[in-house]
Order: sequence, then C-alpha cells, then structure tokens
Amino acid sequence: MAHNHTHDHSHSHNHNANKKALLISFCLIAGFMVVEVIGGIITNSLALLSDAGHMLSDAASLGLSFFAFKYGEKAATSSKTFGYKRFEILAAFINGLALMVISIYIFWEAFHRFFEPPSVSGSMMIIAIIGLIVNILVAWILMRGDTNENLNLRSALLHVMGDLLGSVGAIIAGILILVFDWNIADPIASVIVAILILVSGWRITRDSIHVLMEGIPSNIDLKAVEDQLLRIDGVHEVHDLHVWSITSDFPALSCHLIVQSEVNRDTLLQEASSVLHNQFDLDHTTIQMEGEGTSIIDHEHSCN
Repeated sequence: MAHNHTHDHSHSHNHNANKKALLISFCLIAGFMVVEVIGGIITNSLALLSDAGHMLSDAASLGLSFFAFKYGEKAATSSKTFGYKRFEILAAFINGLALMVISIYIFWEAFHRFFEPPSVSGSMMIIAIIGLIVNILVAWILMRGDTNENLNLRSALLHVMGDLLGSVGAIIAGILILVFDWNIADPIASVIVAILILVSGWRITRDSIHVLMEGIPSNIDLKAVEDQLLRIDGVHEVHDLHVWSITSDFPALSCHLIVQSEVNRDTLLQEASSVLHNQFDLDHTTIQMEGEGTSIIDHEHSCN
C-alpha cells in the first residue's frame, strides 16, 4: 500500500483569502443591519425593520460560512482522520436550503401582493438604494475569493446576490409605481427574484449533497483516469477505483493496480502519482499494488 500527499501552498493562501473576505463582508452586513434596527426603532419604521430582517439572513449566512472555515481548520483526530474540513460542505448545504426557503417565502408574499399591491414611499427607495450599495460592495469582496471552486464561499455569495437582486427589483418596482402607478410591478419583481434565488439555492444544495454522498468531482472523468493509469508501463489492470471530494479543492483517489511481477513498484508509484497530479490535479491518492495472479476477495469494479 502506498500513499501520496502533495501539499499545495496556493490552497492555504486561497483559504485565508476566503476567510478574510467572509469576515469583512460579515462585519459590513451586520453593521448596516444594526444601523437599520436602531433607525427603525427610533423612527418607528416597519420598512427599516423589515429590511434589517433581510440583512440578518445574510449576516447569518456569512457568519455560518466563516465559522465553517474556522472549524474546518481543526486538526485531524483518531475519530476524524480527515479533520473537520467537510464542515464547509455542511455549511453550504444549510445555506442552500435557506435560499430555497427564502425564495418560497418571497413567492408567498408576492402572491398576496398581487391582490393588495403595496404603496411605495421615498424612504423605502432610500433604504433599497443604500442596501443595494452595501450588497454590491460585499458581493465584490466575496467575488475576489475562490467562489468558482469553494462551495461554501459560493453559497454565501449567492445569499448576498439574492439580497442584491431584491434591492434592484425593489428600486425598479418603486420607480415604476411612483412614475406610472404600476403597483403590480412590485409582486412581479418579487417573483422574478424568487425564481433566481430558488435556482441558485437548488444548485448549491445539489452540489453539496453530491460531495456529501462522495460523488465524483464534476471536473474529473473516471474513465479517463482509468485509461491513463492503464497506459503506464507495467500496469495490467485497474480496479476498485474511487474518486471523491473531502471538501472543495480537496479531491481524493484510491485504487488497486495489478502490476507485472518484475516491475519496480516504487518507480511505478512515482509515475502514477505524477500522471494523477499533472493531468487531473489529484494530489491526495492511495494506491495499492498487487502482482499478477494475486487473489483478492470481493473486488468492486468502479469502471467497466
């Protein structure tokens, strides 16, 4: 049995950058939320308190994502041999579910507003514009992180983008109502935003479930991995091939190789590891080598 673990310093850099982006974003959202709560209480404005509720949702999402990054840094233990890195995926899963619940709530509110369109005041427009500015700033900060690869950070960004779209919809609807008296614009804008949030929430939930079920990373073709291993001189057969993700940016592989008896297994291991790293970005690999004719009970063939 042989193991290959290559540590990528860029992963650590991305991790720290993601944490910093989340912490700054959380402080901005939470700070603006507190201002809105104080303002709503002083002015007795239900609109301010309602928007503060939206900000509370975003702050909770960002706080959960940041906590997941911090918690995931805990060292591995005898009972958690991979550490707590997958907590990031659990956070993404929770955020994805929250996005879908929020979208359903918006649908429900929009349904009632079709029959009782709301009036729009100048203070409502000011709130929406300020909220839009804050969300644009937070979204820009988060997008500077690794949102393409890190599911946890992407889920936090989608929460903010949902609120950002809500602010845009509220501003557009407010203008249409104030200028053209189109009160129906508010629920229509709400439905459009709810659909976008629902789609985003479903994608995050689906992707996080895929990781939790140890599915193959979307950027890896299992058959291509098997074919490349079979091209290595001395490899006769590949079986029990598994590729999964521990967490975002942390794919892992394990397999059995049937090799020729006279082959130098140390050299072959180095070549196999190099192929997996260079062609598939697989650095955490466990490869078991067996000589031809070796009888192993209950082979589970991953590829046909």
